[in-house]
Amino acid sequence: MITRRHLIATAVAAPAILRFGTGTAHAATTLKISHQFPGGTVDKGDFRDRLCRMFAAEVSKRSNGDIAAEIYPNSSLIKTNAQFSAMRKGALDISLYPMPYAGGELPETNIGLMPGLVTTYDQGLRWKKEPVGKALIDFLADKGIILLTWVWQAGGVASRSKPIVAPEDAKGMKVRGGSREMDMVLQTAGASVLSVPSNEIYAAMQTGACDAGITSSTSLISFRLEEVAKSLTSGAGASYWFMLEPLMMSKAIFDKLPKNQQDVLLTVGAELEAFGRKGAQDDDVEVAKVYEKAGAKVSVLDAAIVGKWRDIARDTAWKDYGAKTATAANLLKLATDVAA
Repeated sequence: MITRRHLIATAVAAPAILRFGTGTAHAATTLKISHQFPGGTVDKGDFRDRLCRMFAAEVSKRSNGDIAAEIYPNSSLIKTNAQFSAMRKGALDISLYPMPYAGGELPETNIGLMPGLVTTYDQGLRWKKEPVGKALIDFLADKGIILLTWVWQAGGVASRSKPIVAPEDAKGMKVRGGSREMDMVLQTAGASVLSVPSNEIYAAMQTGACDAGITSSTSLISFRLEEVAKSLTSGAGASYWFMLEPLMMSKAIFDKLPKNQQDVLLTVGAELEAFGRKGAQDDDVEVAKVYEKAGAKVSVLDAAIVGKWRDIARDTAWKDYGAKTATAANLLKLATDVAA
């Protein structure tokens, strides 16, 4: 297991390990890890970047330097939306990637942000061991993707004007939802929608192209949306917006590695799931503090309001998604079974 002692050692060793490994008998396999979030260090910054750095350092350590890794934050290696396709083609090794960003390529991946479907961390993280998790893992593997670390994140809403809490609050506003299905719910509520990755929400809100953005608590902080927002709706207590944002790997690259290295990657990835959950939940609390300090009004969701959003989603987004493909219908059924 990754312990506190491991993390302290990793924090000291990381800069050297990330690029070069420690092995001397032969050249290390160097993996490129890309993501769209701000870069930091092992112990400071966006927890998603930290998770990637911890993964890289621990994999290098456990493989005795046979695996090294280079981290590319801020979509500096490959543009955000292109990372999934690049992994499928073997042109990118690993990415911490918001799964529904791949919805245009594989509509089934939109199960990773189906409004009102996942409403707690416990529920989302149960997927891995339930039939829905096996079905999703098998589907992605068939499409060239290996899931290494399951990461779920609750979300909230940053708004340039009035808060968006209940569905009726969205009427007449331009809102970034984060997935096709979330957009359908917003449109049913009377909003117009804007489809951009989370690292482009700031510019959209700053220019007025977007009135409000729904995204994870961590992105609400990391992308400094409090600078352009007057209102925040926090998802800390309850949320209809849960994003599956895993660390994933190109199967083409994974399959080329010897089994002992594959085992290291899978083991370290699984062990980091606890860190991912804690990072997400810590930011669910922290985001309200950040926005209050900036002078924004902070509102909260409760079970009754989440239920209103879910009712709309069932009649629109869930039905539309379930009708896409047989795989989508099966994933939705299995995920609904976990929610029951």
